Amino acid sequence: MKFLQPEGWKPARGYSNGIAARGQFVVTGGQIGWNKDQEFETDDFVGQCEQTLANIVAILAEAGAGPEHIVRLTWYVTDKVAYIAGQKELGAAYRRVMGRNFPAMAVVQVTALIEDRAKVEIEATAILPDNHEGKGHAT
Repeated sequence: MKFLQPEGWKPARGYSNGIAARGQFVVTGGQIGWNKDQEFETDDFVGQCEQTLANIVAILAEAGAGPEHIVRLTWYVTDKVAYIAGQKELGAAYRRVMGRNFPAMAVVQVTALIEDRAKVEIEATAILPDNHEGKGHAT
């Protein structure tokens, strides 16, 4: 994996401007902040974000991947103000789940998500190196 940082650009904080990678793609569907039983344990924005990231990590593990293999995250949030106001707590929650892995990211505010209690939905794309042996099944 190669991080793409154009010369002279101010470094991105908490994400990467771009990543070049080669290998097997692992893509998650949009994940939200409920648990494995599809039940919300909190209506707190940061709490839902942390659960959403944990759900992504669990799915990636099925392919033998981890947060270090993620090259892109797309966040859909229902409240931009909550996202910005919670940056410190959100950063701490992110590092607890994802470590110090900062893929390319986009954050988009949406008016609503399909699940009424959901405050965030995140899609992830990971790339496993060509020589990586994952646990998932190819189809």
